[in-house]
Amino acid sequence: MQALFAEVKRQFRRLDILINNAGVSHANSHVGELPATAWEEVIDTNLTGMFYVTRGALPLMKRGGAIVNNLSIAAKKIFPGSAAYVASKHGGLALTTALREELRPQGIRVIALLPGATDTAIWEQFWPNAPRKKMMRPAAVAQATVDALALQERATIEELTILPSAGVL
Repeated sequence: MQALFAEVKRQFRRLDILINNAGVSHANSHVGELPATAWEEVIDTNLTGMFYVTRGALPLMKRGGAIVNNLSIAAKKIFPGSAAYVASKHGGLALTTALREELRPQGIRVIALLPGATDTAIWEQFWPNAPRKKMMRPAAVAQATVDALALQERATIEELTILPSAGVL
């Protein structure tokens, strides 16, 4: 990661937008049956990874910059059988909120992106037969994110929740 940000600094001198988008889940299982290795992988990727990437990017960010943390509606809702995923996303929302307040005086916006069911590969990890035709397309989430980032400097969206128009799956 240090090499990545050194290269960004060398080529561009700054970073305008950071989107933390890495995420994994685990097979649907209750806490008593959830392997510790699955818990650690999910927390390390979804929460600790976001912390390290953000911390590495901050020295390159200036007023007018933005950080988008792609969290999922699981940051505010509970899904039984997905304890590590839900915990990582709740923790991610808390980190995002703290970061927003820390960076607000510096003029760096921090957005919590909370998409609902989106047709991506992560479903293979916990619900392989999910009704994909009812889900949003990734392009819809991307467009909403671009629109949020395009707001005037004196405005921000703190939390962007996007849900499928088909309703609950």
